[in-house]
Amino acid sequence: MPSIKLTPAQRKTHRALAHHLDPVVMIGNDGLSSAVVKETDLALNAHGLIKIRVLGDDRQAREIIFQALAEQLNAAPIQHIGKLLVLWRPQAEKEKAPKEERPAGPREFKVLKYSKRGGQRPEMKRVTVLGNERLTAGGQIKRAKPKIKSIKKASQA
Repeated sequence: MPSIKLTPAQRKTHRALAHHLDPVVMIGNDGLSSAVVKETDLALNAHGLIKIRVLGDDRQAREIIFQALAEQLNAAPIQHIGKLLVLWRPQAEKEKAPKEERPAGPREFKVLKYSKRGGQRPEMKRVTVLGNERLTAGGQIKRAKPKIKSIKKASQA
């Protein structure tokens, strides 16, 4: 599979995004093994844009590893600076789970009221909140204010 070709502007954008990333794959003295390729593939699937640190000192070997990873994983080579390599591959769109509709009607909450004195247990209350009510941070129930109709709409109805 050929690697992805990017324009210089796209490559510049990805370099800027990768600046603050930490390396997620480390390639040791053994070089490019099947385990390294597998981990890099998993990281690309999870993150899309990754940094790889190569521990070897040979620049030619790092360049060969960089191009080989890009070719094998169908990724775009973004940057090779020192011992860091940056690869990018577009992530597949994740399907969102369908939102479950919350059934209408009253909901029940547990409200803990802590004592002002530190050594006592908090008091627990069960509170039922109706559809037109909400529970505040202090454990109070607030009713929704009635909707104000305009004078024009009231006269037309």
